[in-house]
Amino acid sequence: MRAPTLTDGVVTLRAHREEDLEDCLEQSTDPLSVRWTRVPVPYTRDDAKRFLRDAMPGGWATDQEWGFAVEAHDGGTPRYAGTVTLRNEGDRRAEIAYGAHPWARGTGTVERALRLLLDWGFAERDLATVLWTAEVGNWASRRTAWRLGFSCDGVLRDWMTQRGGLSDAWVGTLGRDDERAPRTPWLQAPVLRGERVVLRPASEADVPRMVEACRDETTSYWINAIPRPFAETDATAFLAERRESMIRGEVVHWTLADPETDALIGSSSVFSIGSSSGAEIGYWLHPDARGRGAMREAVALAVRHAFIDAEDGGLGLDKLRLVAAVDNTASRRVAEVNGFREVGTERAGTTCRDGKHDAVVYDLLASDLS
Repeated sequence: MRAPTLTDGVVTLRAHREEDLEDCLEQSTDPLSVRWTRVPVPYTRDDAKRFLRDAMPGGWATDQEWGFAVEAHDGGTPRYAGTVTLRNEGDRRAEIAYGAHPWARGTGTVERALRLLLDWGFAERDLATVLWTAEVGNWASRRTAWRLGFSCDGVLRDWMTQRGGLSDAWVGTLGRDDERAPRTPWLQAPVLRGERVVLRPASEADVPRMVEACRDETTSYWINAIPRPFAETDATAFLAERRESMIRGEVVHWTLADPETDALIGSSSVFSIGSSSGAEIGYWLHPDARGRGAMREAVALAVRHAFIDAEDGGLGLDKLRLVAAVDNTASRRVAEVNGFREVGTERAGTTCRDGKHDAVVYDLLASDLS
């Protein structure tokens, strides 16, 4: 059997051809392809020939893999844009795989191609379930799978073979009757600028300053969940957890940065979004940033974003909670100056380094700021 030709009028799936060789070679020697796929290294012209002449036609001949070349217009000229495949796992199951030529990345071409592929697989091969896996950290693959409606059900430890080793893999599925649309919001941290502070997405460059802040006696006293001693691996794990929570639609996390140097001076998150208890805001400051009014301004910016309608780029929340130990006067001042109202005290409601403290519970309604 040979690959049929499928098209949505913009993107075409077809059999691989000899004239795809140069583009195939370019794609497979591109650094991102080398990093995230299992192409041979070094990848040679002979490897590209074997892929086009043997591997792809062979998958169709044995009914083990249904691979298509992706074709789209580059400046008005039809051009090879990548490869998409379904690997036949038997019993109406298949695993999806895809890779884009550098020129086609970010154009929506691969997503269109995968929608064509999935339509064909469910209709013509009567598939019940399609599996998606990607090495942990391959955010481009995950975002594409998210757009298509794949779940992300967890992490398979030491599962994916890569360059002679094993790496952790994300895993998800899409059923034939599942909606091919995102299952959850993919939240992002927009840049919010104030006079004393800038709220921006966190990055690995923030790790050293985060370590300094979380080793500070005051910070670690009030936030007992901070590991002691706090190491770079703890900071990296925290950022990874926050990013994971953001793409599940549960958290928006910002680094608070100095407006002039962009160095981390603190951290703030709106978390528990969508939970039954309601969204909450939390924060901490690097010790060298205290006393400037930066946190008061940062919370004001974060609150405003939380209450802006979703269609206008905000979170569209109608209420925020804030919890502070009764004796944490600095945190309570930040809450009160931003209009949060004390609504009660929870006995032994928060844990500090020396044990349980009573906690003051605050809330703020969007209508309070109107």
